[in-house]
Amino acid sequence: MKNECNDCVCVLRSFVQMKDCQLELLDGSHTVVQFKRGDTIIRQGVFSTNVIFLRKGMAKIHITGPAREQIVKLVKAPTYLGLPTTFGDKINQYSVTAVTESDVCFVDIGAFKKLLAENNDFSAYILMELSKSELEAYRRCANRTQKQLRGNLADVLLEFSEHLFESDQFTLPLSQSDIGNWVDAGRESINRALAEFIQDGIIQMQGREVKITDKKMLKMISQNG
Repeated sequence: MKNECNDCVCVLRSFVQMKDCQLELLDGSHTVVQFKRGDTIIRQGVFSTNVIFLRKGMAKIHITGPAREQIVKLVKAPTYLGLPTTFGDKINQYSVTAVTESDVCFVDIGAFKKLLAENNDFSAYILMELSKSELEAYRRCANRTQKQLRGNLADVLLEFSEHLFESDQFTLPLSQSDIGNWVDAGRESINRALAEFIQDGIIQMQGREVKITDKKMLKMISQNG
């Protein structure tokens, strides 16, 4: 379902100063699409023709490799999706799937590039976002390969708590199989590690509802790996 965007949150009006003419350009160069949980927002291997901004909701980024699909990270609005692909190969190098109901803004690439050329603050913001994303990717890669399962699972729970939900009580946005995929472990191993966290008094769980009860210990497990 498509509809017009009545404000410019989806194009960073709230983050950088823009002239009226630039806002008018954006208003006429984008559309918003609503996605349900499980819908594909970006498909790997498909030609990229727009700048894509997650305006509302949460999504997972995943790559299909030689042997299997790998979840790279979970993101929440507001954030751009696929910028390296848009300005690089032009072919989507990964897929993005909605984890919750999401509103996604598709911005015309020509209008976006025009803004980058005209607005220094906007260009600086985009460069900063790309740099942060690259550094985060390096950190995650090192953590995933060097930490054991409990350390990686602690990282995931802290990511949910401190960045995605900003609360120590939340509903797991991913299945245990997806969490296992994210940290290179099987579903059974994730289930067993969660059971250990419960037994140790670190978390409480009811279905997919999680409450972190000993955050200090969870952070210690994360740090020790």
